[in-house]
Amino acid sequence: MGAESNESLDVLSVFLTGIPGLESQHGWLSIPFSTMYIVAIVGNSLIMIAVQEDPVLHEPMYLFLSMLAVTEVGVSVSTLPTVMGILWFDARQIDFDGCLAQMFFIHTFSCMESGVLLAMSYDRFVAIYNPLRYTAILTLPRIICMGLGITLKSVALMAPLPILLKKLPYCHTNVLSHSYCLHSDLIQLPCADTKLNSILGLAIVLATFGLDSLLIVVSYVLILYTVLGIASGEGRWKALNTCVSHMCAVLVYYVPMIGVSVMHRAAKHASPLVHTLMSSIYLFVPPVLNPIIYSVKTKPIRQGIFTLFSCKRK
Repeated sequence: MGAESNESLDVLSVFLTGIPGLESQHGWLSIPFSTMYIVAIVGNSLIMIAVQEDPVLHEPMYLFLSMLAVTEVGVSVSTLPTVMGILWFDARQIDFDGCLAQMFFIHTFSCMESGVLLAMSYDRFVAIYNPLRYTAILTLPRIICMGLGITLKSVALMAPLPILLKKLPYCHTNVLSHSYCLHSDLIQLPCADTKLNSILGLAIVLATFGLDSLLIVVSYVLILYTVLGIASGEGRWKALNTCVSHMCAVLVYYVPMIGVSVMHRAAKHASPLVHTLMSSIYLFVPPVLNPIIYSVKTKPIRQGIFTLFSCKRK
C-alpha cells in the first residue's frame, strides 16, 4: 500500500458505530442504557462499600465479591464515555490513542472478572471441602496476593495488544462496528498483515477465558463430588445453596460470551444489529445482574447495604 493511502498516527481517528438501523432512536435508547449504567455502577459500588464498612463481611467470600464488583465497575466505566457520547451527542469520532486505551481497559477488566470468578469457585470449593480450615486457608494476605496476581496477569497479557496495533500502518477508512473499541474490531483496520495480532489475541483468550472456564468446571465437579459425600440431604442442600449466587454469576458472564463467539463465527452474515446487541449483552448485562443476584440471594450483603443506608439516616 502506498504511502499516500496510509494515515499518520498523529492525526489518525477512528469512527464508532451506534446501533445499526436505530440511529433515529438513539435519544430513546439512551434511557435504558443510562439506567443500566446507573444500576451497574451504583449497585457494585454499594457492595464494595458494604464489604469495606461491615466487619461481618470481612470473610473470603465477600472479599472476592468486592473484587468482582471492582472489575464490573471498571468494565462499565470503560465503555460509558463512548456509548453515551454516541447516544446523547452522536459523538462518533475518537482519536486512535483514546481508542487503544479504551480497548486495553475493557479487555483487562474483562480478563480480571474471569480470574475473580475462578478465584470465587476455589473459595466455594474450600468452604465445602474443608469448612473447619476455611479461614485458615484463605487468609487475608493470600486473598490480597490472589487479587494482585489476577490484576498483574491481566495487565501483562493485555499490554502487548495496543503496543502491536500502534506499530501498524492504517488506511483512511477507520470505522468500527461497535460503540466502543475492541481488539477484534481494531485488527480489521490496518493496511498490513495482522496475523501476529490475531494469533496473540487467540492465545490470550485461550490462556484466560478458556483456561479459567475449564478450571471453574473442574472446581464444580469437585464441589459436586464433595457434596454427594455429605450424609444428610439437608447438609447437601445447604452446601449447594452457598454456590447458587456464584453459579448464576458464572452463567451470566460466560453464556453471553459464548453466544458472541458463536454468532461471530456461525452467523457472520446476520444483521449487524444482532451482533451489536449480543456484544452489548456480554458487556452490559453481567455488571447489572450480579449485584442484584448477590443482594437477593445473600442475606449478609443485603443487611450490609441496609446498614449503610440506616447509618446515613442517623
